[in-house]
Amino acid sequence: MAKVSRKLQTLIDDGLFDRLPPTFAAYSFDRIEDWKKLFPAERGYFERLFGMLARSDNQAVERLFAPLRAVEAKMGVDRRTWSTREFTLEHVDFLQRNRHLAEWRQVIADIFGRIDPLLDAEVARRGRPRLVVVVSPSELPMGPDRMWRRLQGKGKLVNLALDESDAPEDYLARMFSGAPRAARAAALFDRFGATRTQDPYDAWVVEAEDSLHRLAESISGWTGLSYGRLAELREILMEQVNAMVTREQIPGPRQLGERLQRMNPGALKRAAGGDPALRDFLQSVLLNGNGTLLINNTFVEWAAVQAIRRARPALVCVAFGIRNKVKPFSSLLIYSDQEETNPIPTQADMLGSYVDLEIFYEYVWRECEKYAEYRRNTAYLFVGEGMDALLAIGPADFPLLQADKPIRLEEVFATAAQWLSI
Repeated sequence: MAKVSRKLQTLIDDGLFDRLPPTFAAYSFDRIEDWKKLFPAERGYFERLFGMLARSDNQAVERLFAPLRAVEAKMGVDRRTWSTREFTLEHVDFLQRNRHLAEWRQVIADIFGRIDPLLDAEVARRGRPRLVVVVSPSELPMGPDRMWRRLQGKGKLVNLALDESDAPEDYLARMFSGAPRAARAAALFDRFGATRTQDPYDAWVVEAEDSLHRLAESISGWTGLSYGRLAELREILMEQVNAMVTREQIPGPRQLGERLQRMNPGALKRAAGGDPALRDFLQSVLLNGNGTLLINNTFVEWAAVQAIRRARPALVCVAFGIRNKVKPFSSLLIYSDQEETNPIPTQADMLGSYVDLEIFYEYVWRECEKYAEYRRNTAYLFVGEGMDALLAIGPADFPLLQADKPIRLEEVFATAAQWLSI
C-alpha cells in the first residue's frame, strides 16, 4: 500500500481496519490507496473518519456495523475469502452479482448517514468565512433582473455605482483587485494565497478564457484552470482518444468510458506540473465523457463543482464565457475537434449560453451548500461583467447584504478582502 499520513498509518498498524467489516475495510483501503492523488481536504476527511472510529466506544462501533455484518453473512463474505487490504475487480464483480447488493448498498448508506453528521459537526466547529464569486460574460444580452432568476429569492440584488469614465476592460480588475488593470494591484486570490494558507488548493480560479488569470501577479498560492489556456492539452487528448477508438475498435460509449479510466496520458502529467492530485483531477474532468473537452462552460461548471467537492477551497472564483453552438456528433466523437469533424461554420450561441448558465449558477451554489465547510459562513457574489448590479447571497452579517445605496467596484473588493481577513 502507498504511503499515507503518519496519523492514518498508526491506526492501520494498530489493527483498526482488521476490526471493521471486510467489505467496509476493503473499500476504505481502496479509497486511500492512492494517497498522493488525494487533496488535503480528502485526506483530512479520512483521518477524521477513522480517527473517530478508533476513539469511539467499541460497543458503539459494533452496533453501528452490526447491520452490515449481518448482510455480509447473507452475501457469503468472510475474512477467509475477502481480503480487507485491497478492493479488486473480483470484489466488484462479487458485489454486482450478489442478490443482496441493494440491501448492502442501503446499509452502507445508513452507516454514512450516521457518521457524516458527526464529522460535519467537527468541521463546523472549525468554520471560517468563505467566498465564492461567479462571473458571467459581458456579451450576454440580459440585465440583472433576468440573469440569476433561480437564485434571486435567496439573496439581494446590490446596485453598483459605475463611473462612465471607468474603462470597461477594468471592470473585473476593479472588482478583484480594487484598482484599474494598469495599477497591477494584487488580485483577491493572490492576496489570499500569500497571506492565509500554505495550501494552494484552498483558492481556485476556474474560467472559460483567461480574464482572471491575467490579473494574477504569480501562479503560486492558488490553483488556476483556464479552458482557453488548456487548448493544447485538449487537442492532444482528443487526438489520443480518437486514435485509441480507431485502433481498438471500441464499440460504444460505455466501453469507451471504461477504457478512458485506464488511460495515462503524459500530457496530463506535464500540464499538472508533476502534481499527482492535480493530474488525477484533470483526467477526471477532461476525460469523463460529458463534453468538457468541447464546451467551455461545461468544463468550467464541472471543474468548479469537482474542486468544491474534492478540495473544499475557501475562495472559489468562477468565470463563464460564451459557448459555440454544438454541432451534431456521435457519442464516440464527443472527444473530437468539431472544427475538423464537421464543416458547418462555428457560431456563438448567446441564447444557449444564457440557458446553460442559469442552471450552472445554481449547480455551483448547491454544490457548496452540500458541505459543512460552506454552510452558514459562505458569501456568494454572482457578477455580470459590465452590469450595474450583482446578486449577493450569504450570512446575515455579510456587509453587502446591508447595502442601501449603490457601491463602487472597489468597495466590493474591499468587502470581499475584509470578509476573508486578507
